[in-house]
Amino acid sequence: MTVEASKIEAILYLKGKPLLIGEIADYAKCDRTTAEEGIIELIDEYARRDSALEVIETPQGYSLQLRSDFHELVQTMIPVELGVGALRTLAAIALNSPMLQSDLINLRGSGAYQHVPELVELGFVRKRRNGDSRSFSLQVTPKFHQYFQIDQLPQPFSNIKQERQLELELESATIATAESA
Repeated sequence: MTVEASKIEAILYLKGKPLLIGEIADYAKCDRTTAEEGIIELIDEYARRDSALEVIETPQGYSLQLRSDFHELVQTMIPVELGVGALRTLAAIALNSPMLQSDLINLRGSGAYQHVPELVELGFVRKRRNGDSRSFSLQVTPKFHQYFQIDQLPQPFSNIKQERQLELELESATIATAESA
């Protein structure tokens, strides 16, 4: 590979976005013809290498990018972007898993109807028809536990309050029994 092609490869890598030939020539401090020849050499070199990377032309310019064969790998390696609402919906499902979608809507509001398909598509939630009712059953998947690195989820707040109330009642009963003895 020529020095100019190597320099252009470095420029495309460092910029991390498509660049027009004029921009590449400016960064490489060469003329447009030399930049075009370097790009053609790079495209040919990457095609022959059978590499995970490729140089492609887009409407915004030339770009060094991952081949489309590796996009599934990207989905598993790069963090998922979830909005605050979807994250809260996911948290509600996780803390109450399994739960009915109707219960989720009562808890989170009708906006959760938009979050559920997104969470199912990302593989964090499993949605199944519940035979006992018209609502769907929702529960988190192993991918949820793996992605968020959660082995065991805390109990929902209502259960914690109920457990604390039971503890207080048991404590009171124990004290009353001790006092009467």
